[in-house]
Formats: sequence, structure tokens, C-alpha cells
Amino acid sequence: MAEKPSVLIVGGLGYIGRFLALHIQKNGLASEMRIVDKMLPQLAWLAPEFNEACSKENFMQADASKDQSLPRIFTRSNGKEWDYVFNCGGETRNSQEDEVYKVRSLALSIALGKEAAKRGVKAFVELSTGMVYKPDSQPSKEGDKLKPWSKIAVFKLQAEEALAKIEGLNLIIVRLAHVYGDYTSQFVATALSMARVYQHHEEEMKWLWTKDLRVNTVHISDVARGLFDIADWYSVRGKPNWDEKTMGKIPTFNMVDHGQTSQGTMAEIIGQLFGIKTGFQGQLISTFARLNMDSVVDDVNDDLLGPWAGLLEDAGITRPGPLTPFMEKELLKDTDLSMDGSRLEKVVGFKYDKPQITKELVQETIDSYIRIGWWPEAKKS
Repeated sequence: MAEKPSVLIVGGLGYIGRFLALHIQKNGLASEMRIVDKMLPQLAWLAPEFNEACSKENFMQADASKDQSLPRIFTRSNGKEWDYVFNCGGETRNSQEDEVYKVRSLALSIALGKEAAKRGVKAFVELSTGMVYKPDSQPSKEGDKLKPWSKIAVFKLQAEEALAKIEGLNLIIVRLAHVYGDYTSQFVATALSMARVYQHHEEEMKWLWTKDLRVNTVHISDVARGLFDIADWYSVRGKPNWDEKTMGKIPTFNMVDHGQTSQGTMAEIIGQLFGIKTGFQGQLISTFARLNMDSVVDDVNDDLLGPWAGLLEDAGITRPGPLTPFMEKELLKDTDLSMDGSRLEKVVGFKYDKPQITKELVQETIDSYIRIGWWPEAKKS
């Protein structure tokens, strides 16, 4: 038996980082694991199942974008180097100033990449986003045209390009669709919070644009498993099936389920779960919204945030979690997030356990919110 790899997860208390840590801990995949994050575990809204994976023994508080933190982050007590480094860090909020992404995302990636190269880390996995592709309703493959359409994506692409130039870095890039699952607080979570307000008001929930707009998804449990499998494929198995001539020098993988999730998919699931009518704004309103995006988003947020706070109060939720119906203008664009994930399956041999988003999986997500005390449940009449 080969020795299990040692694993360093930067941004390890973030949504993906904590589930990666849990997957590694539950399955005994690492000889040693260190989780690094700027935030303390007590402030990270961790559910009880993460207590062991994110324990004091495994956790180190540090800001990995600062050069002076790197020796402490990378140095192990046994004097050896980390085998796998996963960069799950970086700014995940939308609509921030460019400088925020430069410092918290781009500088972080470059600092980690240089240090990992210097120390001979066997696999360095950089998390990126499917929003780097030129939008198309046809699913984008890894070699397709790039034209990032969110601020996060602009700086993620810059990070990809900068890392690719670092001599001696064993780099793998993973581009993600919208990640959802237990305790998620982004994208799917926003739609669910909005739906809860519409349910309370007994109103129809209408989306902008069309039912065909692609908003591709991937389940967090598949992401956690896939990330570790990719590092193993690279380091232990020696990159079988990777053809540099046709695929390029840097192994790059999309991670997205088979469901080709669209706004129509989401509307149908939400309609069934919340017992509300769902639909789409007509051409006229969508065109108006496109021209007056700021005021439209502000109006929607004004209409939803007050009632959401009221629902939390009525439910006795005094410490609200990260859930909010607040709409991000950047994510309201008429832009397809449409990806092809077949390379990961063909090259690495990965299989998705959750091949598409379903009513049952979204209900599981709501159940997780209820367990942790974030969700204002509808009163049974």
C-alpha cells in the first residue's frame, strides 16, 4: 500500500473547502490534512457534521494571500512537503471593486502557486468557474472560446493564465458550474429564499428572460469527490488518457452534472416544492429590464428583503444564517452558463452520483437549512 497523500486545503472553511475536508476525513483519504482560512471556524456557520474535519487539530487561521503567511501555512512538523494543495479560497461575493478580487483572488492564487512550485507539491488544484467561457446555449468544452462575463470570472481567468506560466507547478484547473447541496448559500439558495417570500404572499414567482436560459449546476458531494479524484489521477495514476497535443499542457476540467439545468428546470422544481405558480416575464418586461437593470434589481430586492426579515422574525430565528433573497445584478444577466463535463468522465473515469438537479435534492437542501436553524418554515394550517 502506498502512503496516503498529505493534503492542504486553502479556503478550507468556504463552502467547497469544508465539503472537500469532510469527504477526505470521512473516507480516511489523507495521511495528514490541514485546513487554512482567514475566518475562524466559530464564525463560519459550520454544521455539526464538520466538527471533526474542521477541528482545532486540522485548522490554521492565516491569510494565504500574504507572502509572510506562506512559510507557516506550508511547513509541516515532519519536515516533508504537502502532496496535494487545493486552492478553494478567494472572493466569492459578486459586485465587489476590482481591487478586492485582485488582492483576495488573483494575488492569493499566484502566491500559493509560486510556493507550491518552489516546494515541489505533487498536485495543485485551482478552482475556477464556468463563467469564463463565451456564453452559448451549446455546452462549452474546456478548449472553447473564453470571454468571462462576471467579475469573479474575469479574475479567475487571470489567475488561470498566471498560474500556467509558473515554472514547475503541477497545475490542474477545475471550472465549476453553480454548486448546490446541503447548506448552500449561493444561486440555488437565493431562488429558494425568494420562493419562500412568494409562497408567503401567495404570489406567482416570475423569472426574467426565458425558460431555456442555461444555469448549469453540480452537486457539492460530486464536487468534493471529483476534486480529490482529479488530484489522485494526476499524482498517483500519472495522468492517464491526457493528450497534450489535443488537450493542451495544463489539465483543465469542467465540473457540471448531466442535467443541462435551465431556468425552466428551476422554475418547475420550485413550483412543485413551494406549491406556487411560476413563470417567465414576457419579452417586453425582459427588454425593459435589460435597459434598466439597476433599478429593476433594486425594486425586486426592496420587495423581498423586508418580508424575508419578517419571516425570520416570525419563525424566531434570531441569528440568521447566510441565506437571503438578495438578487445580484451580475447573476441576473441574460447569459447562459452552459458547460460540457464529459472530459472529466472520459479522462479521469469519474462518475456523477447526482447526475441532475431534482426536486428531491432541492428538498434535501431545504431540510439542511431547517436542521441548522436558517429556514423560516411555513406554518402548517
